[in-house]
Amino acid sequence: MELTTLDSIRNFCIIAHIDHGKTTLSDRILEATKAIELRNMREQTLDAMDLERERGITIKCHPVSMMYTAKDGKTYRFNLIDTPGHVDFTYEVSRSMGACEGAILVVDAAQGVEAQTVANTYLAIENNLEIVPVLNKVDMLSAKVEETSRQIEEVLGIPMDRPLLISAKTGLGVEEVLEAVVARIHPPKTRKDAPLRALVFDSVFDIYRGVITYVRVVDGALKAGDTVTFMSSGIVTQLKEVGIFSPDQKPIPLLEAGNVGYIVGSIKDPADIKIGDTVTSAKEGATERLPGFKEVHPMVFSGIYPVSTDEYEKVRTGLEKLHLNDAAFTYHPESSVALGFGFRCGFLGLLHMEVVQERLRREFDLDIISTHPAVVYKIVLKDGTTLEIDNPVNLPDITRVERIEEPMIKATIICPSTCIGDMMRIVLDRRGYVEKTESLDGTRVILTCVLPLNEILIDFHDMLKSVSHGYASMDYEPYGYQESAIVKMDILLNAEVVDAFSCMVHKDKAVSRGRQICKALADEIPPHMFKIPVQAALGRTIIAREDIRAFRKDVTAKLYGGDVTRKQKLLKKQAEGKKRMKEFGQVNVPQSAFIAVLKGTSKDE
Repeated sequence: MELTTLDSIRNFCIIAHIDHGKTTLSDRILEATKAIELRNMREQTLDAMDLERERGITIKCHPVSMMYTAKDGKTYRFNLIDTPGHVDFTYEVSRSMGACEGAILVVDAAQGVEAQTVANTYLAIENNLEIVPVLNKVDMLSAKVEETSRQIEEVLGIPMDRPLLISAKTGLGVEEVLEAVVARIHPPKTRKDAPLRALVFDSVFDIYRGVITYVRVVDGALKAGDTVTFMSSGIVTQLKEVGIFSPDQKPIPLLEAGNVGYIVGSIKDPADIKIGDTVTSAKEGATERLPGFKEVHPMVFSGIYPVSTDEYEKVRTGLEKLHLNDAAFTYHPESSVALGFGFRCGFLGLLHMEVVQERLRREFDLDIISTHPAVVYKIVLKDGTTLEIDNPVNLPDITRVERIEEPMIKATIICPSTCIGDMMRIVLDRRGYVEKTESLDGTRVILTCVLPLNEILIDFHDMLKSVSHGYASMDYEPYGYQESAIVKMDILLNAEVVDAFSCMVHKDKAVSRGRQICKALADEIPPHMFKIPVQAALGRTIIAREDIRAFRKDVTAKLYGGDVTRKQKLLKKQAEGKKRMKEFGQVNVPQSAFIAVLKGTSKDE
């Protein structure tokens, strides 16, 4: 491998907060390097999913290779990876960084440094990447170039003596960014004559070709016909094709050290590919693995059930297909007395959950009900054993439980200093505390808070936005477990427990939460022939109650005149009939009530 070829490669990713212009900048870079013909160009070129394009967010990382002729006359190969900006997809960002030597940090000159800007910069520093700061949207009237440059220097510690000012929308300054990539990001390093080592940073499933693995070659080279092994799983496969992204997959004869590309073998099961694994030659391969990534674990769980029981297999097929291209999402079958057969699914966060559910509805035309999102609790029993449960139904008998621990998060909230009081009140309401406050500039502050994950699941983000008039941003990371007064609350309909509505709540919030669910159910379930009590209970103690009224049939309508005892006799007979009916009566809960209640509780909580 000659050093000159390595010298002309630049591997970099684009990182930023949501909506600061990553994907738009990658569009301009594709145009400037002529990687895509102008007639094939469209907005958000690298966002292939309809959902990404509609929501204006990036969900998956997208690699692309292109050639660029610099002002010094030399031609360089750029391997660019566009990354997501939302906190739920941080694992995508960290994997992309493992394949790069540098990162373009895009900051909106009008918005300034936001929470995800800080998180992604620290992630890049941990990965030893060279950071090229870029101020975007400088053509806007509200752009504050000097102030944003000062924030980057003070908060992130990145020198801004040569700020790159661009407008990704118009293409202003993009040429300077490409020159900065050549000048500031160092070329990849490789060990001469070392055995093949390539880092797996993503994989997708193709129905015709099986698993397509995205790799960054560190040492050696890959070509079709090579027999390789995946070091952590021990799987051996012969390569049928190697290639690069330009931006569609393009086969090439040889994928050399320093490059980013893909390999296709004969692997049919995506579960066999571990992200962060090392690929090496099957014969005389490397013995030392490349540093990989952390295992990603779901943090939020929810039940997904078909509205019609006939669609169970269709839902299973949809979940299987989604899991093929999203290893961070997990599922296993479960059943509920009220909802029938369904699946317990694990997600990285609430946006991830929304995206998966939306894709099930769209791509597979499924009608689904999702239960209330829950987190994983650690249950320490009196005999010393520890259980992890994500479904309240699995909670052991409370007499055997020593303590319950709930997951905590450390959140970084950036908000205008005028609403710091409201922010602190929200954090305290959600059983959290503020660890420290720092001034970002004259107008904004950074709050570092510790909160239970369970408390931010539903409308925490919406509340932050509403009290800050849309200016607050938040990023969070797991912060271990903490003992807490968590109790299991059951909902009873006509004295029978409905497991679909059981949930784990903090003791102090149980009464208000119970009243909410009871009221939502009483509003949604239609009247029956007998009165139905809807109750919330902690163990055997009823903490909230609402009644669903009975139908009132006028049995005395046919009577006119005569003695009053005739009416009383008929009413007494009716009351006895209702009493007898209630003994055998099953409450019919329509599916619409489940959907409305689960949505309603989400709204009110």
